Amino acid sequence: MTGDLGNMAYQVSIWALPVLLAITLHEAAHAFVAWRLGDDTAYRQGRVTANPLPHIDPIGTFFLPGFLLATGAPFLFGWARPVPVNFYRLRHPRMDMVWVALAGPVSNLLIAIVAALAFHLVSMVPQPDVAKWIAENLNNAIRINLLLAAFNMLPLPPLDGGRVAVGLLPDFLSRPLASLERFGFMILIGLMFVLPMLGQLVGLDLNLFSAIISPMLDFLYNFVAIATGHA
Repeated sequence: MTGDLGNMAYQVSIWALPVLLAITLHEAAHAFVAWRLGDDTAYRQGRVTANPLPHIDPIGTFFLPGFLLATGAPFLFGWARPVPVNFYRLRHPRMDMVWVALAGPVSNLLIAIVAALAFHLVSMVPQPDVAKWIAENLNNAIRINLLLAAFNMLPLPPLDGGRVAVGLLPDFLSRPLASLERFGFMILIGLMFVLPMLGQLVGLDLNLFSAIISPMLDFLYNFVAIATGHA
């Protein structure tokens, strides 16, 4: 029992900071870009900040990821409080919406690049146990940020990729896509959990979510590896 608790505490110690940084800077990037493009809604609510407290959702940030981690789930899933954006206050609402949406995934990609660059310094840490702990934090930072970047760029509202698509597509395509926003979360749940479970029951691989995300992740891992000298 003591060993299990010690292992759980260690797992929390190598995941907590990467997850908090990933979701905090993702939401802060949305808020910052919206503020700079004319909408100060999130700025007035204190969301243009690297302080995680204004961005935390108790269930999505702590309870659900902690439960998945404690139960040994093969994936980690969670969310932060969405940043409020009044798109009609943006100077160029349709195009500025694209930049606001892109800001979150781009911030995650930049964090992953910084973490990968920092790997070059781990060998300079004199204590092997500390070096190992830092390396695992950096590795998890890369993993969680690239996953967030890929996941959020799926072209389905309310994900960032959906809002980018709505802003860039012609009206006859963007309007029906935008109308899916109210059902977006249910569609994601279906792709991530329901379809794979149904597939197991009938002996088919229906994990479409993994089939879509995996190529995106492979591309991002290769990009970061080349950009940071790890290729």
